[in-house]
Amino acid sequence: MASNQAPAEPYWVAQLNSPPAAKSKVAGIVDPPGFSGAPTAPKKGKDVKTQPRKPPSADERDTLKLKKAWEVALAPVKGLPMTAIMMYMSGNSLQIFSIMMVFMAFKNPIVGLMSTNQAFERFQTDSNSGQILQTKLVYVAMQFLALAVGIWKINSMGLLPTTRSDWMMWENLREPVEHAILAL
Repeated sequence: MASNQAPAEPYWVAQLNSPPAAKSKVAGIVDPPGFSGAPTAPKKGKDVKTQPRKPPSADERDTLKLKKAWEVALAPVKGLPMTAIMMYMSGNSLQIFSIMMVFMAFKNPIVGLMSTNQAFERFQTDSNSGQILQTKLVYVAMQFLALAVGIWKINSMGLLPTTRSDWMMWENLREPVEHAILAL
């Protein structure tokens, strides 16, 4: 026999239709800043303060923009320890991994140097242009420091021509002063 009764609704549907009552607030605990409580019933009391936030002044905005500009200026240095460790761990032989590391060590600072003005244009105003120029100079110095790490790596790989024999093919090889002979 088939019953014509509709199936009972699941428990979670019943909870969605009629949510449980909110727990009472413990006295003495203040709501965190920005907490508005339940949207249907605004709370009233001495601990609830709804004051609109005043917009920051021009000096406060310039100070904040300068702080953010210094964060951008010092960002290239934050990645240098990891880059140096990766370059050290990749070894000095010519392998695909070490070549990719050297490529990235040169590409990132060069791209950063070419986009210096774009990195700082959102922070620059008429009143802080002198201070932004200082952050740009620090940013350029940090990019050159990052390039120095790449130069250190290609020098350790032996790819920099640093001796006279690298430049002159007719240069005589040095004669060794001593010879070592293997003994059995």
